[in-house]
Amino acid sequence: MITIKKHVEGLFSDIPVTDESLFMKEEILRGLEDKVDVLIANGKSEEDAINKAIVELGDLTDLRMELAEHRVKPPKSYLAWTHFQFSLVGAALIIGLLLFINIYYTPTVLWVVFPAFAIVWWPLAMYFRCLRVQGEVMN
Repeated sequence: MITIKKHVEGLFSDIPVTDESLFMKEEILRGLEDKVDVLIANGKSEEDAINKAIVELGDLTDLRMELAEHRVKPPKSYLAWTHFQFSLVGAALIIGLLLFINIYYTPTVLWVVFPAFAIVWWPLAMYFRCLRVQGEVMN
């Protein structure tokens, strides 16, 4: 019966844990165990009974898709602000790298200012995207 439990766990591995998914998982597990008991009572070996029950269960693609639809998605505004934070950190790292290269190779010329202006557009664009998404959510 451990084989059946592992098979059912594998089927539900990428499905979010909800009351509905736990209930369906238990129902499928109970049904497979009952089927194996019936097949063993009819003279099959335990291994053959387990394999036959798993094969007869078939593909649960529709059920898995239905249960996966209930996955909680983060709101758009949260994702937009996360992208903004990522752009801030990324821009800071790029400007820091360019500043290091500037100071290390050409300490007498401060050329890092010019690419820094171009790099700052990335977080600025993401900030205005956040404001737009937040406005859409409010309406």
